[in-house]
Amino acid sequence: MKSILIKDTTKEERIALIREWIPVEDGLEDSGGIDLWEMYDAYIKGEKEISEINMEFNAGFYEEEDTKMAPGCGRGDLRR
Repeated sequence: MKSILIKDTTKEERIALIREWIPVEDGLEDSGGIDLWEMYDAYIKGEKEISEINMEFNAGFYEEEDTKMAPGCGRGDLRR
């Protein structure tokens, strides 16, 4: 498998790679309303690796999920 790192790819190769992942032209149909072209734009431009973008996305997802925890399940609940 060829490396997908920015240093090992051209912009055209990065676009082709994202196009393989997003069969729908706008990237919205199967992604829950997330514009995947916009999400991976920094990778296409050579600014961030895919792994960095995915980690940032996942971190934001988990932070949002943490705020939805049921009462008594959070770190701040010290009832005994």
